[in-house]
Amino acid sequence: MSSTLGIIFNIQKFSIHDGPGIRTLVFFKGCPLRCLWCCNPESQSPVPEHGYNPDKCFGCGRCVARCSRDVLSLNEERRLQIRRGRCQAECPDCTKVCPDKALVFYGKPYTVAEVMKVVEQDALFYTRSGGGLTVSGGEPLMQPEFLHELCTEARRRRIDVAMETSGFASEDVFLSAMPLIGHLMTDIKHMDEDTHKRVTGVSNKLILSNLRALRREFPTLPLRIRTPVIPGINDSEENLKATAEFARSLGAEYELLAYHSMGRSKYASLGRDYPMGDVQLSKKVFEDLKKKVSSL
Repeated sequence: MSSTLGIIFNIQKFSIHDGPGIRTLVFFKGCPLRCLWCCNPESQSPVPEHGYNPDKCFGCGRCVARCSRDVLSLNEERRLQIRRGRCQAECPDCTKVCPDKALVFYGKPYTVAEVMKVVEQDALFYTRSGGGLTVSGGEPLMQPEFLHELCTEARRRRIDVAMETSGFASEDVFLSAMPLIGHLMTDIKHMDEDTHKRVTGVSNKLILSNLRALRREFPTLPLRIRTPVIPGINDSEENLKATAEFARSLGAEYELLAYHSMGRSKYASLGRDYPMGDVQLSKKVFEDLKKKVSSL
């Protein structure tokens, strides 16, 4: 089996919301988008990085003593200081000696065999439920060679493969993955190009173009398009109607996802501010929007 390495930041079992049946999610690290509301900020950088929870740390200094690269130090209050960007988790010994798991690494290299060993542990559940493997992220298409080899091996073992993607990749890379995919899920954050670029960092032109190309080349591939409803950004009826019409023009299912701020603590662990502040989405507003979209 190939020795190609992929950088993976999580493998999550028993998911029922990311493709049909019971599935194992493999989260690829690295994403070309910087959505303001991203709930997995640890997915954005393509390289492994430290996460630190000061509330769990009692300043023992074991991690500092173990670090050989002058990345870690303690300040006068015995709080850990991390020189971010200087370490790529080639020697994650510092996390191994942390007694309370206050220090972690987001992301580590995996071979295809190592991922499949985890995925195959639940093969019986896939068979019974019609589930399988879902590749997610981050953005799986940022690691195309590893993605191709992983999906090929899963298919060889008769494990269904679904993919969650932003759709932001060259058309060649995007379409080359599709023969290995049984189900595709992608978000459309906003139909207006300028707004999309402002809130995600990239234009939506390539994403929409790729989805049109997908339908030309793979007209029967099951496709689900989703919009995370973000208050004050894309929650207008005009935008949601335009997105729903685009999805249906492709013969895709269309789904709204409710905004949440459950990723806030991850920003703190990465030493970053949470971009969305105290924005909230009421359950009533969300349910009303779902009804309006479903009636279109």
